[in-house]
Amino acid sequence: MLKNGKFFVPPPKDGSDLKELFKQLAAAGAGRPLGNDGFPAGPWTPELLSEAISQIDSNRTGVDLRTVQLWFQENEKGISTANIRWLARIFGCDDPVATGEWQMELSAAQSRLVAKRRDLKKAGSSAPPLASDPAHTISVDIETKIPAGLTDDARANLPVQRFSLAERSEALFSRGSPLNLPASAFAGATALGFLSYIMGIHNATFVRADGLAKQVGFLWAPNWTLLFMVFLPLFFTFVRELLVFWKHEGRFQIVAQVDRMESDHAWARNVEGSSYTYWSVFLICVLFAGLVQWIGVCLIPLINRGSNYAVDWGKLSIVRPEVISVWEEVVFTGIAYLYMCLCFYLFFAGLILLYTVAYDLWKIGETSEKQQKTDDRQEIDEVRLRVIRGTFRCTVLGVLIAICMKAQSSYLTSASENIVAWLVSDMSSVFHGPNMASQGIGYRMPTHYSSLLIAVSACFVFLFASFRLGAGSRFRAPLWKMSAVVGLLVAGYLLIGALAGFSILLGVAILFAIYGLIDPGFGWERATELGNQHVS
Repeated sequence: MLKNGKFFVPPPKDGSDLKELFKQLAAAGAGRPLGNDGFPAGPWTPELLSEAISQIDSNRTGVDLRTVQLWFQENEKGISTANIRWLARIFGCDDPVATGEWQMELSAAQSRLVAKRRDLKKAGSSAPPLASDPAHTISVDIETKIPAGLTDDARANLPVQRFSLAERSEALFSRGSPLNLPASAFAGATALGFLSYIMGIHNATFVRADGLAKQVGFLWAPNWTLLFMVFLPLFFTFVRELLVFWKHEGRFQIVAQVDRMESDHAWARNVEGSSYTYWSVFLICVLFAGLVQWIGVCLIPLINRGSNYAVDWGKLSIVRPEVISVWEEVVFTGIAYLYMCLCFYLFFAGLILLYTVAYDLWKIGETSEKQQKTDDRQEIDEVRLRVIRGTFRCTVLGVLIAICMKAQSSYLTSASENIVAWLVSDMSSVFHGPNMASQGIGYRMPTHYSSLLIAVSACFVFLFASFRLGAGSRFRAPLWKMSAVVGLLVAGYLLIGALAGFSILLGVAILFAIYGLIDPGFGWERATELGNQHVS
């Protein structure tokens, strides 16, 4: 049948699902212009169909070739509502009546496809949906970027994949084994610990000018042991857990099934939208926190054999050259600072991803919640609560990281033999009055500034998630408890070295923080379940 100079196929209305219907129409060349001989020009190919959709005047954004390629493949991907509209224009040959008929037919076929796969799930099909298995989803996404069946000419027409720091950073958290990042951070800290032991600076003391023998060993520094062996691996674990949940479960609970394929692309666009932020953080971490800080705090003092910085394991050769030479110290500190700056880039990348998840959930919920039913709104609240809980855990770990950094920096300027004695002496000062151990020397302390940046950044992400996702919700009680714990931790951080007895408040805050890491809801979910049982 001819319509507007194109080959028109009327909707069959035979109960076919979307995959079957699309396969028939593509093979028949429905909607293609007729050739010079009056016969159809041939079947559709991904390239031809993508070009035809992109040439529709009202379609300003076009359609990605890789998206169209997925329609031609046997997979679990559907077609989004927007793209069904453009397909209806193609198969309807730009005729308003025929386009409307095809839009209804394609939408019905899409519903039949969804219903068929839902029945397969219930029947325990041996081919589960891709979205239920994150690892399988990832592998298919990678493999279908360049389908094996494409010709050389088609491969040449594919868009060139440029390097994306944002995409690579997100992949480090969301792909591969859950142990990859935590184990890498732990292994790096362990390797530095072994190197410090070999070089003899793992447990080292030096005598200050006032006669105090001060412990400055590498293994005694919480900002290099607890931070990189406990808190940072846990941070990576919680970020990955939340990110994988949002990408493969949470997002699909509040996005329509027909938009599942577009959901993946929308998330990728959200991540790529922060590309400038990733590059800025990378340059700051590597150039300033890594290279510039190493030169100013370690290299120059080691070469000049003195500085206005407190002596620690990185400058031990200045006061005890018999333990480690200057050039050994230069090499060791260079390796340590390189490891540190890369880890802190991943830390800030994790915070950016947490912000992106919270922002994405807020925008989706804002646009779709008005149309949701009561049960669906409850699902959205459950997703919000899980995102806030994950963000809270990561914020607590971020503040604990800042506490480790500031505590070590403050201890180095104090008059105590080691960091444990410094904390015990501070506790006793509440009952026995200030002592000499609480008095410090006026050294430069750049770690105070960097730790403050970490604490502020972590708290900002939590505050953003709380205001955007927690406002007007039904879980205000646990949110207030989380906020109180974060506030208590921040207060303990700010008072380190500034007030006698700060360690008591800090100890209480850390106990609440540990409980919050285990149960971020602080018993709210158990209380809610008991309340529901009592009502029923």
